[in-house]
Amino acid sequence: MNASGHGGRRADEVLRSLRAEIVAGTYPAGSRLKEPTLCEAYGVSRVPVREALKQLEAEGFVTSVAYAGVRVAHIDRSEAVDLFTVRTTIEELTVRRCAERFRAERDDPEVHEFGSRLDTLVEAGLGGLGDPDRSDLPPLNTEFHLALAEFSGNASLLALFRQIAAKIEWLYGMDVQVRGEHSWDEHAEIAAAVQAGKVAAAGRLMKRHVQNSLDGYLKRHTPDATSIPGK
Repeated sequence: MNASGHGGRRADEVLRSLRAEIVAGTYPAGSRLKEPTLCEAYGVSRVPVREALKQLEAEGFVTSVAYAGVRVAHIDRSEAVDLFTVRTTIEELTVRRCAERFRAERDDPEVHEFGSRLDTLVEAGLGGLGDPDRSDLPPLNTEFHLALAEFSGNASLLALFRQIAAKIEWLYGMDVQVRGEHSWDEHAEIAAAVQAGKVAAAGRLMKRHVQNSLDGYLKRHTPDATSIPGK
């Protein structure tokens, strides 16, 4: 492999690792990200670090200000509302498609297998509530929603969800101590509606679930906490 290809690979590795650490809360919102520290942490030169930070800024995970350096971003009210509005559209469609599959293909082994997977994820999530730090819950939350997107059979919806999945996990991680019980109870209701083939109910429950997540985030992280206008 040539040098440029190797450098690009290292930048991708730093990008994935740094994004995961931001999502996990290793670097909280507002934290300064210093290039020398990151170079030492990941064992790379400044070039891959700078490329990773540039991509993370494009994704909205960090902000760069002249003479002030790079810091982990805060998600303000307007951005949160926009993100959750997009999420509502994607996930309401996704879960309805899943319920439609259960209603139409109930005897298909793949459908039965997916139902078992949903039950396993919900059981794991509810069980994780007993862990004091609840660090397993954010990735489990992502896995639950990603599983629905995959099972929907719609490649476009899946691709759209993947684009916002890391940011959803990031926001969920900020509120997992407060939202944990409610979110996994809601997951259980959504899973039950999907497996019963209740299309309208599944869509309604998912819409309420995403709205509750937004309301909780706004109350705890923004000064003017209200739900999506018109909801």
